[in-house]
Amino acid sequence: MVYTRPLARLIEELQRLPGVGPKTAQRLALHILKRPTPEVKALAQALVEAKQQVGFCRVCFHLSAEPVCQICRNSNRDKKTICVVADSRDVIAIEKTREYRGKYHVLGGVISPMDGIGPEQLHIQQLVQRVSQKTIQEVILAINPSVEGETTTLYIGQLIRPFTKVTRIAFGLPMGGDLEYADEVTLARALEGRRELE
Repeated sequence: MVYTRPLARLIEELQRLPGVGPKTAQRLALHILKRPTPEVKALAQALVEAKQQVGFCRVCFHLSAEPVCQICRNSNRDKKTICVVADSRDVIAIEKTREYRGKYHVLGGVISPMDGIGPEQLHIQQLVQRVSQKTIQEVILAINPSVEGETTTLYIGQLIRPFTKVTRIAFGLPMGGDLEYADEVTLARALEGRRELE
C-alpha cells in the first residue's frame, strides 16, 4: 500500500465524485490534510448539513432548503411561463443568463429506457397538473439536445400541448451538449430564439 489506510479511504471516497479521477482525488486529499483542523471540520459539517437540509421544492422540484424554493416564492417572477429542465444544474445555468423571468419545473432527469428511466420516474405528471390547473400561457422546454432529451421533449410536448403554448429553446447548444457547461451568451441566445414545438 502506498497510502496509509485513512488517506487511501479519503482518496477512494473523493474519486466517487463526478469528474474526479485518481490524480485529482489524491491532490484534493493531500490538500485537505494540509488544511487546519477547523477548516476540515467546517467542510465536513457543510457536507453533512447540505445533505440533511437540502431537499426539493414541492412546486417545481428545484433544490431547496425550504418547502417552496426562492424562485417559486418570488412574486416578481412571471407566473404564466414555466421553463422545463431536466436537472437543477440547468436552472442554475439559465438563472446566470439573467434573461429568463418565469418559473421552472425540474423533471429530475430524462426518459432513458436503456437506464431504466421511464416517464413515471420523472416529475412529468406534476408538470401536467401544474399546466392544466393554472393559467400558464407558455411552457418552454429547455432540455439538453441529446437522443434522450429529444425523446423527453417530444413526449412532454404531446402531453401539455392541449393546455398551453409549448416552445423549446433554440439550438444555440451543440447536439449532445449539457446546459450547465454552456456559456451565458449561448444560453441567452437559445432562450431568445425559442420556437413553438411542432
